[in-house]
Amino acid sequence: MKPRILVARPIFPEILDLLVSHFDVLSNQPDSVWTPESWKQGLSQCHGALTTGADPINADVLAACPNLRICANMAVGFNNFDVPAMTAARVLATNTPDVLTETTADFGFALLMATARRMAESEHFLRAGRWTQWRYDLFAGAEVHGSTLGILGMGRIGQAIARRGAHGFGMKVIYHNRSRLPQVTEGELRATWVGKEDLFRQADHVVLVLPYSPSVHHTVGASELALMKPSATLVNIARGGIVDEAALIAALRERRISAAGLDVFEGEPQVNPGLLALDNVVLTPHIASATIATRMKMAKLAADNLIEFFSRGQAMTPLNEVSA
Repeated sequence: MKPRILVARPIFPEILDLLVSHFDVLSNQPDSVWTPESWKQGLSQCHGALTTGADPINADVLAACPNLRICANMAVGFNNFDVPAMTAARVLATNTPDVLTETTADFGFALLMATARRMAESEHFLRAGRWTQWRYDLFAGAEVHGSTLGILGMGRIGQAIARRGAHGFGMKVIYHNRSRLPQVTEGELRATWVGKEDLFRQADHVVLVLPYSPSVHHTVGASELALMKPSATLVNIARGGIVDEAALIAALRERRISAAGLDVFEGEPQVNPGLLALDNVVLTPHIASATIATRMKMAKLAADNLIEFFSRGQAMTPLNEVSA
């Protein structure tokens, strides 16, 4: 008999057809909303799952799903997975690295530009019919070309953003990471390692690209925001919990920093009402990887992880070590 898998959210029809050719598929193409109990009940029937970053796999879920052997996340991030608990339960975890790097970096830089140049704010102004005449200071924003770009987290996506800033916009690139990059890589990126506090002090634009874990929760809080220039901007395309949203709202409201661009949020899909009330923040619904080509590659890699695991006992991009 074919292994049974759960596809937690709607997926490309051709990817679903691929999975159906290998598995007994329990599909959520209608995009029904899972309650915690219905999620556990659906997953308990399955040997594997294709999940998204919103689908929790934790000790409580694992206890209800004794037949589960693999969860393939259609995301590079995996903070929805309790990986140690999955390892203890002998459940393999996989993600989709590499295939979304350039697309996400494109979006991160687009969000930086929109934030610095006040694009969303000016569009709302125009649509409201408030544009009656030109002024020298009409939505005058922050310079991007030649400014200082600070990147917190210098993995694949951080490096791709650094290349865009240094080579495309002549920016001075500084970064902070748990481990410093090799000198040859720093040279290629034209990037300089600095301490975390120095990054916040020096940067005209700070971009957050570090992976989420409990140890980095609220890495950017009131003290970090207080170090930033009043003219500086903050962009987050990593995970919402990295930023203390209450502290950010206060800094934006009081104009202690100029603006922020956020693609991720602490309680998503709910968004803090304080953010919605501000005009100096650009908000997007976690879409940094959202091109058809990239989302297809992510879905295909997640599907291939499931297929390879059940056919050969090895996944392509594992996050932990579990025997088949």
